[in-house]
Amino acid sequence: MARLLVLASTSPFRRELLARLQIPFETAAPDADESPLPGEHPAATATRLSEAKARAVMQRYPEALIIGSDQVAAHGDDRFGKPERRENAIAQLSRMRGKEVVFHTGLCLLDAASGRAQVRCIDTHVGFRDLSDAEIESYLDREDALNCAGSAKSEGLGISLLSYMRGDDPNALVGLPLIALCDMLRAEGLALP
Repeated sequence: MARLLVLASTSPFRRELLARLQIPFETAAPDADESPLPGEHPAATATRLSEAKARAVMQRYPEALIIGSDQVAAHGDDRFGKPERRENAIAQLSRMRGKEVVFHTGLCLLDAASGRAQVRCIDTHVGFRDLSDAEIESYLDREDALNCAGSAKSEGLGISLLSYMRGDDPNALVGLPLIALCDMLRAEGLALP
């Protein structure tokens, strides 16, 4: 009998990405504090939170394989979370213009039955064009980017803000690194093409 697969996320973007693998799964909202720890590197935050999200739903699904993911965007010491308000998105995009921002995407596959977790961080280096104030305003008029780290949805109009993207998995930038996830699922015995 196949193991239940659970995505510990309410993100429609992660749900859509996981559906591409054509494996049945359920979603569950994790209750996890997403605050970074003092002095914590962005990649460490992303991996810690990906596991914390998976473990947050473990008691509800004690026999499942649980997927947790989290993303932290950073340039040096400057972090870019979900802006939630237009003025925050304007401020973020203004700070990112002309810079390379690294999107650290943490991924965890937790075997709830054993408590064993596979955890990885997949980085995507993103170059932002030297955006004008008018371009930022025009973008935000046309794209709802208030619920994504860094205010730029590369899977939508946000691609026009970028000069390059470099990484091992284009899905990581959207929020769920499918190449790494496939490796993890195979390691747990799930058959994938």
